[in-house]
Amino acid sequence: MALFSSLTPVFIAIICVLIGVILKKTNGQKEKRETKSKPLSRPWVDEDLKDGTDHHLEEEEADEEWQGLDENVAHVPFFAERYSEAEMIKRSETFYELLNKRRSVRFLSDEPVPREVIDNVIRTAGTSPSGAHTEPWTFVVVQDPYLKHKIREIVEEEEEINYKKRMGDRWVNDLKRLRTNWIKEYLDTAPYLILIFKQVYGRLPNGKKKTHYYNEISVSIACGILLAALQNAGLYTVTSTPLNCGPQLRVLLQRPANEKLLLLLPVGYPKKDATVPALTRKPLEDIMVVM
Repeated sequence: MALFSSLTPVFIAIICVLIGVILKKTNGQKEKRETKSKPLSRPWVDEDLKDGTDHHLEEEEADEEWQGLDENVAHVPFFAERYSEAEMIKRSETFYELLNKRRSVRFLSDEPVPREVIDNVIRTAGTSPSGAHTEPWTFVVVQDPYLKHKIREIVEEEEEINYKKRMGDRWVNDLKRLRTNWIKEYLDTAPYLILIFKQVYGRLPNGKKKTHYYNEISVSIACGILLAALQNAGLYTVTSTPLNCGPQLRVLLQRPANEKLLLLLPVGYPKKDATVPALTRKPLEDIMVVM
C-alpha cells in the first residue's frame, strides 16, 4: 500500500503528460485545418474579378435535366475560305503589324466617334466562342456625360484607397514607371466607356439558374477580340480593372446580381499631345515553344 501511495504521483504525472500530448496534437490538427480552409489575406483581391469558372449552382436551383438548350440543333455544311500560302503569310504579317501598333492610351480626346463603329466592334466581340455557347457577356456602353462622371467618381474614390492601402508597395512601385495613379481623367473625356460584365450564371424560362460554363475564360476571350476590333477601327483604349468598384457600378448601371464587372474600357481617339511609355514587347522566341 505504501508502494502504491509513493507511485501515485508518478502515475498522475504520466497521465497528465499523455493528456497534454493528446490535447496538443488535437489542437495542432484543428489549427492546421483552419489554416488550410482560411484563405490567404490579400486585401487587393476584388470579389468580382475572382475566377468564376468553378461557380456551382445551388442544388435546389440547378436544373440537371434541362438547360434551355435545343437538343436538336441543326448542323449545316461549313464552307471555309482558303488562301494560298503566300496570301496567308501576307495576311498574318499585316494583321500582326496592325495589332503591334496597339498601345494603352490614357490621354483620350473628347472628339466624337461614330456610334455605328461602337455597334460593329461589339458585334465583333460577340462572335467570341463560349462554353456550351452560353455567350455569358454583357457590354454596357456609356456615353451620357453625367453617368461617365459618376463612374469616374466611384472609380477614383476606390482607386485612391487601392493605391494607398490595398495594392501594397510592390505593386504601386511597379506602376510608377508607367506614371499611373488614381486620377482617371479619361473616364470623363472619352466619348464612350464600355463596361464588360461576365454573367456568372443565367436564368431559364422557368426561373431556375442556368450554368454558364467557363464564363471567366469566355468573356476574357471576347475582350481580346474587342481590343483587336477597336484597333482595326482606329480607336484606342486602356484596359482598366478598377478594383472593388464592381458592386457600386452594377447599382449605378442597374445591372443584375449575376453580372460581375470584368473590364472597363474608355474608347476614343488619342489627344494630339498624348504620350505612351516607351515599352518593348518580348521577342517570339521568348513567348513561343515549338515541340
